[in-house]
Amino acid sequence: MKIYDVSVLVCDGMPTWPGDPPLKMSLASSIARGDVANVTHLDMGAHTGTHMDAPCHFEANGIGIEQLSLETLMGPCRVFDLTKVTGNITAAALEKCDWRGVTRALFKTRNSRHWVKDEHEFDEEFTALAADSAAHLIEHGVELVGVDYLSVEAFGSKKHPVHEILLGMGVVIVESLNLSEVPSGDYELIALPVKLKGADGAPARVVLRTLT
Repeated sequence: MKIYDVSVLVCDGMPTWPGDPPLKMSLASSIARGDVANVTHLDMGAHTGTHMDAPCHFEANGIGIEQLSLETLMGPCRVFDLTKVTGNITAAALEKCDWRGVTRALFKTRNSRHWVKDEHEFDEEFTALAADSAAHLIEHGVELVGVDYLSVEAFGSKKHPVHEILLGMGVVIVESLNLSEVPSGDYELIALPVKLKGADGAPARVVLRTLT
């Protein structure tokens, strides 16, 4: 059995969504300064690094991150290799995939190369999901969707159909995964967000385990 840590490293200079709070890390107390212990102070948005979106991110009356079902956040998943897809992922691209028995889907795309190269600049042309692909996922009964960059939604979208379709149907969204080292296939997913009361999202540690 092999374990893949598909969470990105949270660190100074990492890319964040334009307009979101930048990450700031500092020592509130420091042994080097004579304090009893090191205590790190964090200042960041809920959608920093590998994180999950809760329905209330785009649904006024949606549930918060602490109410997501643990049964959805852990269990079998399938990694789809879409690294050859140019542009956004459309329903036509998804129709070529094997959806038998899939309730949790993670998409490995050209985006994962950014994490390998440790690039700090935000890529406005990252591969995202097209609105028709979100509808396709709903039709196939998918309950959790994971992508390998900061959002399922294309940058510059004036509307947010992908988020609205998925979150409106209770689909959990996991963003900023590093799938660069993960072959396509079936795994056990363990994706646990920080339990923040009423929050629209939260950082998460996400791992995959091989089934044999």
